[in-house]
Amino acid sequence: MSAATTRSRTPDRLCAEAVDLARAAAEEAAAPGVVGEHAGLASEGDRVVTHFFECKELGYRGWRWAVTVARASRAKVVTLDEVVLLPGPDALLAPEWVPWSERLRPGDMGPGDLLPTDAEDLRLEPGWSGEEEPPPNSAVSHDMAELVEAEDAEVTAGPPAALPTAPTRGSIAAVAEELGMRRARVLSRYGLHVAADRWEEAFGPKTPMAQAAPAACVTCGFLVPIGGSLGQAFGVCANEFSPADGRVVSLAYGCGGHSEAAIMPKPPQPAPPVIDETRVDPFPLRPGRDSGSVPDVSDEDTAELGHS
Repeated sequence: MSAATTRSRTPDRLCAEAVDLARAAAEEAAAPGVVGEHAGLASEGDRVVTHFFECKELGYRGWRWAVTVARASRAKVVTLDEVVLLPGPDALLAPEWVPWSERLRPGDMGPGDLLPTDAEDLRLEPGWSGEEEPPPNSAVSHDMAELVEAEDAEVTAGPPAALPTAPTRGSIAAVAEELGMRRARVLSRYGLHVAADRWEEAFGPKTPMAQAAPAACVTCGFLVPIGGSLGQAFGVCANEFSPADGRVVSLAYGCGGHSEAAIMPKPPQPAPPVIDETRVDPFPLRPGRDSGSVPDVSDEDTAELGHS
């Protein structure tokens, strides 16, 4: 260990004895009566010492007033460097700050709250991907082209089971399976109306959350469409921070978790009424002969108005 390092850890005698100077500086910076007893000192370097005083201010339990004093080389006068309030080893500290995006939990959002979505949110993707892949049963699809080549070839490269087969079409079972109707019973019109009324009452446009929303669910990227006739008026919410997450919502419903809430402009606020007190409104002293018309103000009338 070098000699310079040893000297820096040894408090300077004159600076260590300047307790009264340090206390006066702390009392000047703090409120009256909150500077407590001297709680020790620490050497900050050559001829630089920090004095600690207890803090009696409510809400700052364990904190200390730190007053740093110093003196120049070969000088006998100790001067004040700085006064700060620092937490001690057992100080009462505020919890570590956590960004709002990590503090937010499902169910925290209320009517009128907006939840901006990040531009790189992994839960969202562009509505148009640019892919123009034809459906599998299209005449220009890759599967159908291989099937045509296999039918035209005299000798196939493998057994027929290894070749792609055309999708079964035309049968009643295939159509029913595609429409989701291969069940013994399905919802009647009455059942559909009852379900729609129930869903709209819970997550519809008349709820307080929807009234305060920036936009409707029909334009939200978190809306998952549903099939059938109910899909024309309802969808499923897929935003984990929305109060309707995993619920069937009306297309007219909305909340602050809208996917485009971050870029939606705020509605313009009307300007407050302004009374123009700098303009002079002429007022005739003599009413005109014709009660239905307003006469012009003459110079004579204006002069009389000024003298009255």
